[in-house]
Amino acid sequence: MSKYPDNQKNLKKGLAEHNLTSDTPLTSDVLDSLVYVECVVREVLRFAPITVAVTRQATCDTTIDGIEIKKGDNIIIALQNLHRDPCYWKGDPSQFIPERFLNEDKNPPHCAFLTFGAGHRACAGQDLAFLELRTIVTRLMQRVKFLDPGTEADNSGGFIQHITCFPKHFAVRVIID
Repeated sequence: MSKYPDNQKNLKKGLAEHNLTSDTPLTSDVLDSLVYVECVVREVLRFAPITVAVTRQATCDTTIDGIEIKKGDNIIIALQNLHRDPCYWKGDPSQFIPERFLNEDKNPPHCAFLTFGAGHRACAGQDLAFLELRTIVTRLMQRVKFLDPGTEADNSGGFIQHITCFPKHFAVRVIID
């Protein structure tokens, strides 16, 4: 959020409009009403996926862009590429724009947003993870403000890819509201 102060401001504004306090219980009804929080969480997961790739096995022989794929071949889907592919995402998919989930990308094709996988191999804990992420974002935005550290630290962003992705060159200032 330190790199996207306008989005942070919109989050805080949305929470204020719902008259939420730090003592307000975050029931599922309350969290479901926080549409912009959901948009931000989905955009974070699209923009910086937790894992590098998902795999699938070809169910039939086919050719894609001149590449022959045989039934049974393992196919690795790079989420960073998929989640930023302009074939699936409107606007500029290389930009962090949570509002995309309010508009034309509200329901992207099921094959274009695979943060938790899909089908019978999808992450069994995805609903819990999504609930936790919305809760954490809501509580943090009620209590703190994230600021760019300026020239004091390298905050160039990006991430390191292993089995999961880790931020690199990450620094932030936190102000308690």
